[in-house]
Amino acid sequence: MGKTSSKEERGGRRGESREAHQVSVRSELKEKLRTEGLRVTRPRLEVLVVLHERAAPMTHEQIMENLPNGFGDKASIWRLLGDLAERGILRRMDLGDRVWRYELIDSCRGVADDHAHLLCEDCGDVKCLPAMELRAKDGSVPSALLAANFQIRIIGQCGDCP
Repeated sequence: MGKTSSKEERGGRRGESREAHQVSVRSELKEKLRTEGLRVTRPRLEVLVVLHERAAPMTHEQIMENLPNGFGDKASIWRLLGDLAERGILRRMDLGDRVWRYELIDSCRGVADDHAHLLCEDCGDVKCLPAMELRAKDGSVPSALLAANFQIRIIGQCGDCP
């Protein structure tokens, strides 16, 4: 039997095994569905698990590619994503490239619920950014933003691209 790394042994948060982490995640996601008055179905659960594992916004196409082989048809998954976003389980966003992306709102996120995203123009990857403040160069907050509801989207090149 091969030796496993400490990362493999941990698998999840706070040193729990990968299997224990998966059970914990699935339990949390099931409870989230029930809290929103939704039945726990395999399609809903599998989509949420995929989004949890990615921990960043994903397109419909990316989600389909990461579901188990032969799982679900495009139209059903599209409707499911819309329903979950409508219930507040997912955040749906357009980062300026006219492509809807979906992000799971769960307890494993290391960033605030309202956070900025970087869309890499080269590889198309989306990175979650920590909470940010928007201020003028003199340090003041523009009056137009004081009571505004807005999102920060940054388009550029990620650190992984040359």
